[in-house]
Amino acid sequence: MNNLNLAHLLRMQEAMNASLAPHFHPSSSSPYEACVICSEDTDVNQMFSVDGCLHRYCFSCMKQHVEVKLLHGMVPKCPHEGCKSELVVDSCRKFLTPKSIETMNQRIKEASIPVAEKVYCPNPRCSALMSKSDVLEYSKDFLDVKQSGVRKCLNCHGLFCIDCKVPWHSNMTCYDYKSLNPNPPEEDVKLKSLATSNLWRQCVKCNHMIELAAGCYHITCRCGYEFCYNCGAERKNKSVTCSCPLWDENRIWFEENRL
Repeated sequence: MNNLNLAHLLRMQEAMNASLAPHFHPSSSSPYEACVICSEDTDVNQMFSVDGCLHRYCFSCMKQHVEVKLLHGMVPKCPHEGCKSELVVDSCRKFLTPKSIETMNQRIKEASIPVAEKVYCPNPRCSALMSKSDVLEYSKDFLDVKQSGVRKCLNCHGLFCIDCKVPWHSNMTCYDYKSLNPNPPEEDVKLKSLATSNLWRQCVKCNHMIELAAGCYHITCRCGYEFCYNCGAERKNKSVTCSCPLWDENRIWFEENRL
């Protein structure tokens, strides 16, 4: 790099640092700082510093970033490109609603349990997410888990069958239950019908049902599995494996109108 280019680069860096540094508005005694996402001058008391990396963004941009990630079933991290710093829930209380905090805790819990370990309580009024190992340890204190698949929910304390994934079928083996109930539960049939009519997709890895409201066809499930929403083909090594279009113009347009 010659001296001219180096001097130009240094001037640009100085200008960028000056724009990001706290400064005072003529009509205010409070220091302001430019958010690198929206470029708006923001009161420093309304700026959020990510724990660990210390990247800073305004509350409004952080709120939008976190809510979008939660909506897509993901655990939000620092918005800075390439940064993997995780957001601390208690710190995010500064800009998130109690409902979003609750959702964030749920997403973190979901991400902490390996897909093969996840089990949901089959009671429709509960549906709590648990790990199979935790349920097993909890159930040992009350039940003879060695002789059957009976388990006790950590949340509602109801009994269910870990193998059949239904409320516990007492005085009946799993084989007998499945023989008497060859068809899926009525709730599953209704969900499948609703999914078909609304063109929802079910993740083949964790069975989570997904609805694409807007955006491209590239889907990343909360379990990490990536696939095409249009045909269901798996996305491998960040590359598509099907010939479907990348997006539907109507869905992209819908998203633009919402902004």
